[in-house]
Amino acid sequence: MRTITTTKDLAGFCDQAKAGPYVTLDTEFLRERTYYSRLCLLQMALPGDGEAVLVDTLADGLSLEPVYDLFRHRATVKVFHAARQDLEIFFVEGKVFPEPLFDTQVAAMVCGFGDQVGYETLVRKIARQSLDKTSRFTDWSRRPLSEAQKTYALADVTHLRVIYEFLARELKRTGRQSWVEEEEATLLDPETYINRPEEAWKRVKTRTSSGRFLAVVRELARFREDYAQSRNVPRSRVFKDDALLELASTKPATPEDLGRSRLLLREGRRPDIAEGILAAVKAGVEARAEDLPRVDADRAQPQVDSALADLLRVLLKAKCEAEGVAQKLVASSADLDALAAGSTEVPAVTGWRRTVFGEDALRLCEGKIALSARGGAVRVVPV
Repeated sequence: MRTITTTKDLAGFCDQAKAGPYVTLDTEFLRERTYYSRLCLLQMALPGDGEAVLVDTLADGLSLEPVYDLFRHRATVKVFHAARQDLEIFFVEGKVFPEPLFDTQVAAMVCGFGDQVGYETLVRKIARQSLDKTSRFTDWSRRPLSEAQKTYALADVTHLRVIYEFLARELKRTGRQSWVEEEEATLLDPETYINRPEEAWKRVKTRTSSGRFLAVVRELARFREDYAQSRNVPRSRVFKDDALLELASTKPATPEDLGRSRLLLREGRRPDIAEGILAAVKAGVEARAEDLPRVDADRAQPQVDSALADLLRVLLKAKCEAEGVAQKLVASSADLDALAAGSTEVPAVTGWRRTVFGEDALRLCEGKIALSARGGAVRVVPV
């Protein structure tokens, strides 16, 4: 098992990868104590029985620029499994995406392997191998790496070659390459990985629709996001959502008021954080009426026709079983509830999903079709 520790050796391997049709990649990282993931190891493998290497991204003086150059080389497909977190690392550190991209998790869902199918499942079903997962939760920042860690890490890219080749053939056979490309477009969109502090409040779950309350939530969430990003610490290390909602409710105006918080932990009582909290609460309380946030349609509770929602679930299951595609990839429960509430602004009725499910879903909502069962199968019946 070769471990690359210099930029020169990394460039040499990446040049080999550029000469091939694809390269498989995976990462090991830590995020428990930071806002941004800390890349600790990069694994890459060449096609067939080609070389597989570990890249020690923590090695002194090592630059990932050869990898970024490989990412820009469009003649070589970059293959990942469940690529979102990996892509976020490379976007944050190098402002680059691997193109063209092939995500085997997305492809497997399109090819009928179930919802959010794991790598271990694909290794067992496609590569006919088993994985030793004992090193999965080890500290990847510690050096030297053990032989068990190295073996585990390389398995994430060596078996991926067999999986990629199988799924690529299946997509070509079924003509569904465009489905996967449509899903991967989101993974390759910078907006997927940008967390704007002014929008952080939208991720805080609250049942309150009071504009003034939400203004305080907005300012507290903005401060927390700014603080966490600038110091590279997890949001929860600043203060958690339950403390944020408590502060938005009690609206502390002085350090003494803040001291009476039940849910604010020790870290959140540090002077710099305490001052930020009080300033955020003040900004929310004093916000002009025209600047108060409003709950948008997505956050409001729709009036769902529960019977229709149940029928849509039956239709989704039947359609996905017939097409051999994962249900969660086609429509979420929220999509189905939105359709049953009269909305058509959902992903399930756009793109390839409209062909598989959306068209009949809209016809069902309009009363133009009915569902019947015969011999254990669900059929669509025109009305």
